[in-house]
Amino acid sequence: MSPLMSKAYSLCHFRPGFNLVVRLFSVSIYHNTRLAEVGRLELPKAQGKYETGQLFLHRVFGYRGVILFPWLARVYDRDLPNQSKGNQLESVASESTEGGAAANTSKEVQKKTHTFYQVLIDQRDCPYIRAQTEAVTFLGNQESSRSLYAIPGLDYVAHEDILPYSSGEQHPLQHELFDKFLAHQPDKDPPFVAQETLRAWQKKNHPWLELSDVHKETTEGIRVTVIPFYMGCRETPAASVYWWRYCIRLENLGELSVQLRERHWRIFSLSGTLETVRGRGVVGQEPILSPRLPAFQYSSHVSLQAPSGHMWGTFRMEREDGHMFDCRIPPFSLESKPDDNSGNGSIDDANSSLGVSSKQPSSGTGSSGGGDETIPSSTTTTTTSSKPNTKNNKHDGDDNV
Repeated sequence: MSPLMSKAYSLCHFRPGFNLVVRLFSVSIYHNTRLAEVGRLELPKAQGKYETGQLFLHRVFGYRGVILFPWLARVYDRDLPNQSKGNQLESVASESTEGGAAANTSKEVQKKTHTFYQVLIDQRDCPYIRAQTEAVTFLGNQESSRSLYAIPGLDYVAHEDILPYSSGEQHPLQHELFDKFLAHQPDKDPPFVAQETLRAWQKKNHPWLELSDVHKETTEGIRVTVIPFYMGCRETPAASVYWWRYCIRLENLGELSVQLRERHWRIFSLSGTLETVRGRGVVGQEPILSPRLPAFQYSSHVSLQAPSGHMWGTFRMEREDGHMFDCRIPPFSLESKPDDNSGNGSIDDANSSLGVSSKQPSSGTGSSGGGDETIPSSTTTTTTSSKPNTKNNKHDGDDNV
């Protein structure tokens, strides 16, 4: 969290409703800083949900945003102790043996239900966010199966990361979908309400937007949060290809700066194959997590020729004192859903009205896809069943799609 955001966060606990200024165009917090008043902070909600149209600041990344609608997610936090018999526990796939065989073990992990929100990001803040602003992607129509479509400035935010504020402006947020999705009604609280366009878009794309599972784990003060999303299935002459995207957030909870140096992924497919993918950095970067800028968030994609699988792994981290350690990525499931032609590819259909951008997935190497195309990676495949390994062109994620 930036110093200005940290100050604003602490003040809002004691002085709700005060005028708030935030840094908009700063290159340095010490030089060339411009401040602009954006509104009045409100007291964050300890209970209950925020309504559609609520303006907010992101507690960690500091950007301005507006809430579109909520999601209820199952959060599997491996940092929480499983002491109470009353806690609801679920079995979540854990890491395979070091020998590389896909003999998946299980670990009882506490599950809690938590509220997240689909939000729009103010496009003026996008250049200053340590997170991808085209992180929410969709598959194109069946005829253009190699296409991915992204809506810029769409994000998922946990309830505790919302710092609500109010503004007297009729257009307090700059995003091309703001006026399409929300209508200004000054007599309402918040004074922005959902239009039919938003309700129809949410209903049509619910299967591909839905946030259902969140996985968390902390290693030596570095917390990793993973959110997987099923994107749909594409038929090819050779096989059916199932696609997922996943969002990863790294957050430094300590006092020393830490830099991500390497990634090590393991991808297990229901077809009986175990992929091991190693490479430098993630999405072309080796981000530094410092006390001033403690978080980094990115999204990527993975495809399997099986309807389900698991992923887990580690990030190789280097602290500023030279200490190297492996930060665990919590295991998470890749689960498909029944096909729903009413929603699949609807982003492609809505391309002109929603202004989405089209991308081509980068081709991988070997059977696993190799991952990040801008930083070298290595991939190995282990077949652990009598079924043939028929996977091809599968991304391990950490690519630049």
